[in-house]
Amino acid sequence: MDSTLQLWTGDYFNEGADDREFFDKLREECGVFGVWNHPDASSLCYYGLHALQHRGQESGGICTVHRREFHYHRGMGLVKEVFDQPRLESLPGKVGIGHVRYSTAGESKLANAQPLVFKWRDGDLAIATNGNIVNAPDIRRELEEAGSIFQTTSDTEVVAHLIARSKAPSIEEAVKESLRRLNGAFAFVFITNDKMVAARDQHGLRPFVLGRLGDAWLFASETCAFDAVGAEYVRDVRPGELLVFDAEGVREDRFAEAAPKRAVCSMEYIYFARPDSDVDEVNIHTARKKMGKRLAMDSFVDADVVTGVPDSSISAAIGFAEQTGIPYELGLIKNRYTGRTFIQPSQELREQGVKMKLSAVRKVVEGKRVVMIDDSIVRGTTSRRIVNLLREAGAVEVHVRITSPPFANPCFYGIDTPTRGELIASSKSVEEIRQLINADSLYFLSKEGLTESIGASGAPSDAGFCMACFDNCYPTLSEEEAEKATVAKC
Repeated sequence: MDSTLQLWTGDYFNEGADDREFFDKLREECGVFGVWNHPDASSLCYYGLHALQHRGQESGGICTVHRREFHYHRGMGLVKEVFDQPRLESLPGKVGIGHVRYSTAGESKLANAQPLVFKWRDGDLAIATNGNIVNAPDIRRELEEAGSIFQTTSDTEVVAHLIARSKAPSIEEAVKESLRRLNGAFAFVFITNDKMVAARDQHGLRPFVLGRLGDAWLFASETCAFDAVGAEYVRDVRPGELLVFDAEGVREDRFAEAAPKRAVCSMEYIYFARPDSDVDEVNIHTARKKMGKRLAMDSFVDADVVTGVPDSSISAAIGFAEQTGIPYELGLIKNRYTGRTFIQPSQELREQGVKMKLSAVRKVVEGKRVVMIDDSIVRGTTSRRIVNLLREAGAVEVHVRITSPPFANPCFYGIDTPTRGELIASSKSVEEIRQLINADSLYFLSKEGLTESIGASGAPSDAGFCMACFDNCYPTLSEEEAEKATVAKC
C-alpha cells in the first residue's frame, strides 16, 4: 500500500512579519472553523475566522471542496489581509474548513499555515487543528526513520503521515487509529473529497463546538463564530468523540473513551476566549465577572477607581467594582490601530513602546487610588509598564489584582509560554513580584476561587479544568512522562 504523502505548496502570498512584541501576554495557538453542506462555505469560513481572529493573527487559510476537487488559499497576516472577494469567489463548494494560526509548535512561516493540504493514496486530504501534540517530536522521529519526508515543522503534519501509513479501510478508521497515538490537546477537522471528520481530545482541553445553519453543519473553536454567521449552537463536541459527515448523513463515533473528568484549559476562561463565547456551556463574560467579584471578596482594598487592562480584564473589573461599590472607569485605553508590528528603532523607544498599544486616561486616574485588574502576570515586564503608565498619569496608588493564580509553569497544550525560568512566579514570591512591578499591593485569585467562579457560572457537573500552568499538574502525561518532565501526574 502506498504510504507516500505530498504537501501542496502553491498559491501563497508573501510571508509577513512575526507578531511577537514586548507585550508578555500568552498566545493561543489557533482557531478552526468548518462547514458541511452550505452553498457558500468559503464566505462562512471567512466570517467565522474573523470572529476567531483573536486566537491567531500570524496566518489564515481556507480549503473548500467542489465537485470532489479541492480549492484552497493560505497567507500570512490577518484574515482581511489574506482574503478578498475575488479570492473567496475562487473557493467554491459546499464543504470548507478554515484556520487562523499563532505558532507554538512549528515556525512562523507560510509552509506551516493551515489548513495543511495533501495528496495521498485515496485522493486529497486537508487538516485544520487547534492545540498541540506533546509527543509529536517522538512520532516524527519514528516516521522519519521509517522513510517519511516532512515538508513543514508543524506537529499537524505528523497526523497526516500517520493517516497515510494506516492500512484502515476508511478515512474515519485511519483518523481513529492515528489520534490514539497522540498525547496532547487538540480539536481536529479533516476533509477529503467526499467526507468531513471532526474530533476532540479525550480530556476536552481545547474548546470545540458544533452548530447548525439551516441544513448546514458547522464546527468552531468558539461559539462567537456561530453568532457571526447567524448559526445556532447545538452542543460541544464531547471529549474523545469523532463525528463523520458524508452523503449518508452524520455519524457519531469515538476514537477513545473520554477521560474520567474533563480538563478544559482554565486560561480559556481567564484570558483567551471572547467574552461573548460560551466554553463548555459557561459564558466567558459571566465567569470573568464572578472572578472579579471573588477577588473583591478575598482582597478588598479602599480605592477610588477600578479599571481593567483591555480587553480580557474588563469583565472582571466590572465584577470587582459591582462587589465593592468602587466606581468602574475606563482608566486604560487600547489603541486598536497599531497593527501587528511597528518599528522599534532603539532600546529606549522599545521600553516606551507600550504607550503605542495602551494609554492611561489622566482625567480618570489623576490623584486617585486605582485598582488595576489584569488576567495574568507572565514575565512581569508588561505589568510594571502598565503600573508605571498609571503613575505617570497621576495615580497616587496602584493596587493590582490578578484573575488567575500565579503563572509558574509552562504549557504543553497549545499556549505559547516562556520557559519556567522566564516565568516570574516560578522564582519570586508575591511580595517580590509586587515590588518588581511597582504596585502598592498585589493579589492573585486562588485556584479555589477560580474553579468556584467558573462553576457558579453554569459549568456542567462533570466539568474539570487544566491548571497545569498554576499547579504543575499535567492531565495527559503518564507517571513516567511526568517524572521525566519533573511535573506532577494528575
